Amino acid sequence: MADQRGGGISWTEETWNPLRGCSRISEGCKNCYAEAVAARFSGKGQPYEGLAKTTKDGGRWTGKVSLVEDKLDQPLRWKRARRLFVNSMSDLFHETLSDETITKIFKVMLAAPHHTYQTLTKRADRMHEYFRISRHIPTLPKNIWLGISVENQKAAEERIPFLLKSPALTRWLSIEPMLGPIVLKPEWLMGVDWVVVGGESGPDSRPFDINWARAIIAQCKTAGVAVFFKQYGSAAMEAGVPLEYKGKGSEPEAWPKDLQIRNYPEGR
Repeated sequence: MADQRGGGISWTEETWNPLRGCSRISEGCKNCYAEAVAARFSGKGQPYEGLAKTTKDGGRWTGKVSLVEDKLDQPLRWKRARRLFVNSMSDLFHETLSDETITKIFKVMLAAPHHTYQTLTKRADRMHEYFRISRHIPTLPKNIWLGISVENQKAAEERIPFLLKSPALTRWLSIEPMLGPIVLKPEWLMGVDWVVVGGESGPDSRPFDINWARAIIAQCKTAGVAVFFKQYGSAAMEAGVPLEYKGKGSEPEAWPKDLQIRNYPEGR
């Protein structure tokens, strides 16, 4: 696990990675931080050997995903309750994973109910199919959150309907990196409990207009959905004008008051 309380992924407390490896699936993957990190540790004998590689264009996943057996039971060994981001270095619903492997991970979550689990996928269709045919997983309790990444309107249209069909009592959206304006339909928000929004960070970051985030915040407030503004990213602008700031703009006290919003679902 990696402690996130001193920075990093500000909307969680720890990361739990029982899986390693992934592959690109959409525009949101273009500057994947996990892919770059994995490539740095892909040499012989290192954790991501065979799962990632360094190319002339930077780090790249190989498409292979593996279960890390010695990480699987970590939540059972952590007695202090915490908020866990599940698989920050992979995707729980990757197409190469068997249903049996996915079920193993969910069974650990169910066996350690004192934690809150934040799952996140870009493969909403596979997630839906897994739960449609699974005979091992009941309706998920409130502490196991099912989330999907939504980087633009196209991704929202394709993925959110699958999320809404999932057997979760807590559903959420990660609109990060936000690559354009997104309209969240009222009927979607009726089935969503939490929305995270933010810009892309890193040297090749794509533009992020903070007015796009303001629109998401307004939509969530109207629907009564908790919203968490994570960061400006590295290429933020306002109404097309680049903003001047240092780093990735992740310090709330430096933001306009209306963006200083970091709420969680009530009672979760």
